[in-house]
Amino acid sequence: QVQLVESGGGLVQAGGSLRLSCAASGSIESIGTMGWYRQGPGKQRTLVATITSGGSTNYADSVKGRFTISRDNTKNTAYLHMSRLNPADIDVYYCYARVRTVVAVWGDYWGQGTQVTVSS
Repeated sequence: QVQLVESGGGLVQAGGSLRLSCAASGSIESIGTMGWYRQGPGKQRTLVATITSGGSTNYADSVKGRFTISRDNTKNTAYLHMSRLNPADIDVYYCYARVRTVVAVWGDYWGQGTQVTVSS
């Protein structure tokens, strides 16, 4: 069993910053790619940013230059630093991790989601 617990969402004024955290725990042998996705009501979940175990990153065009993804492999934790936020960034943000469990099975796991709201 693997759990992803997110924290750090909330309400911020336009132009402000937030940092999201995602801590993975459970029967983990290793973690591959981790990432953040977003989803609005009635919409598909879409990529925000991903980071491999080696630190290679990938970003949606809409967040390049404003958001930074990072991870601490010693803590099985990923972060998303969000800056220059604007109302278009409002959504529920979900953490993702590709995890190899202690029984040597790879699986995809998701957090419960954290709401990000930006006031104009």
